[in-house]
Amino acid sequence: MSAVFNFTFVPWFRSVAPYIHLHRGKTFVVGMAGEAIAAGKLQHIAQDLALIQSMGVKIVLVHGFRPQVNEQLAAKGHQPQYAQGMRITDGVALDCAQEAAGQLRYEIEAVFSQGLPNTPMAGSTVRVISGNFITARPVGIVDGVDFKHSGLVRKVDVQGIRQTLQMGAMVLLSPFGFSITGEAFNLTMEEVATRVAIELQADKLIFLSEMPGIRIKPGQPESEDNPIDTEMPLDYAERLLRELPPAQQPTDIGFYLQHCVRACKAGVERTHILPFATDGALLLEVYVHDGIGTMVIDEKLESLREATVDDVGGILQLIEPFEKDGTLVKRDRTEIERDAGQYTVIEHDGVIFGCAALYPYPQAKTAEMAALTVSPQSQGQGDGERILKRVEQRARAMGLSSIFVLTTRTMHWFLKRGFQPVAIDWLPEARQRSYNLNRKSQVLVKQL
Repeated sequence: MSAVFNFTFVPWFRSVAPYIHLHRGKTFVVGMAGEAIAAGKLQHIAQDLALIQSMGVKIVLVHGFRPQVNEQLAAKGHQPQYAQGMRITDGVALDCAQEAAGQLRYEIEAVFSQGLPNTPMAGSTVRVISGNFITARPVGIVDGVDFKHSGLVRKVDVQGIRQTLQMGAMVLLSPFGFSITGEAFNLTMEEVATRVAIELQADKLIFLSEMPGIRIKPGQPESEDNPIDTEMPLDYAERLLRELPPAQQPTDIGFYLQHCVRACKAGVERTHILPFATDGALLLEVYVHDGIGTMVIDEKLESLREATVDDVGGILQLIEPFEKDGTLVKRDRTEIERDAGQYTVIEHDGVIFGCAALYPYPQAKTAEMAALTVSPQSQGQGDGERILKRVEQRARAMGLSSIFVLTTRTMHWFLKRGFQPVAIDWLPEARQRSYNLNRKSQVLVKQL
């Protein structure tokens, strides 16, 4: 085995270990769009899910079947009908949905049963159990449109699903449900996954979709200045939804976002929109610091936000001990009041537990992150990383391509999070002039 491979593999494996420990015993609900299966992505997705489950995560997989039902309808010469973003399920469409659900369930169970040598599934034993865990009710007539056999989730058999997960099995759900009178109803994958995540109080709801995620500037094309917004606070996601037109298609910005918001508001702390087109998207989102898609996070317990002048007293109280021991440069109250809008803070019950300031240098397309501080009471709980991510978001929204820090004692923390050391002359000219030679601070840069 080559030394180069050892050099890259060992630090990488160590870097993902905290996430393996973090997620062990947690419950993830994964909604997989039928388009992912139609695009030939099922085998790789199944391999990644099997790997995640092997590391102690309980998984409920909900598959979609939109394109498969449409294919069955086309074969029968029947045109699919939609209204308000939902399928109108007549008798023919119901038959097609039942056929598609049966075929896809067979395909999914088959791919999880593979165990060929020299493949990621070798040695894996993934028991997949599906059943009548969903009770449905009809959508009925909405705004004069009869949705016929289209339904909504009435009840989730939470106890049955939990018992199955406790047995070590993966739960597989089709977007199909039955009423208490035995009628069959065609549901949507998104609604089933959302309701199941809410009822289970899952730790994550993950959608594998056609969407790469939601960009910093929604609706505008991809560019260096408009990357994916990797972490979106719930309050911002709600505000964005109010500004968007009603979502009709899976490629509309609000289509998956509305379900993410609904789940977060009902107690699911983290919801994700990932692109199935990216190989390994699940692993990248779950086990890599920066992730790949958009995560909507409920921050009602701890408010992560931009500071106001009212926060100056709390910021001063937080950073004072670190100024005294020389970790931070001394800042007076006037300076912090002047720059209050540059600060990001974490506040809980009126107390500031963390902060950081962002000072942009637009001509150099960079910004300095300064005074990154987390209270000793909450260190080790990820607050520093959350502040860093928010600061990175702010920098991207300004069209900047990097952020830098000057540090004397916390270099390793930044190196673990993608910063690289550079010479002092890398700094923007204005920052070079104010550089304190006596402190001999190390300059670290992270590309965005």
